[in-house]
Amino acid sequence: MSTNKYYATGKRKTAIARVWMTPGAGQIRINQRPIEEYFTGDTLKIVAQQPLVLTSTQGQFDFYILASGGGVTGQAGAVRHGIAKVLQTYEPSHRAVLKKAGLLTRDAREKERKKYGQKGARARYQYSKR
Repeated sequence: MSTNKYYATGKRKTAIARVWMTPGAGQIRINQRPIEEYFTGDTLKIVAQQPLVLTSTQGQFDFYILASGGGVTGQAGAVRHGIAKVLQTYEPSHRAVLKKAGLLTRDAREKERKKYGQKGARARYQYSKR
């Protein structure tokens, strides 16, 4: 008996999450650690599992995720994006629910670079006439 594996990539800021999904008991492992151990904050766990809650598929699939780059919040967003995309490839009827919630859209906001002659990306040094 062969089990079907589904794959998708999620991105957020500089974080990338590669997501593999197989039918199973609902385990989510990120970088070979359970989600409860990887994301210590409750908010990050809720963010990462949002596509499963919206599509009512909690406990039906096992997820193996490799997350890299960025910080924990960016990685949680990348995991959410990846799970949403892999659920859509598994069941195209989930697309309407996920799209309405905005989970299939890649959040393209990135950090703006610092410019020379300025304090930061937009902040200038204080100007004095005298």
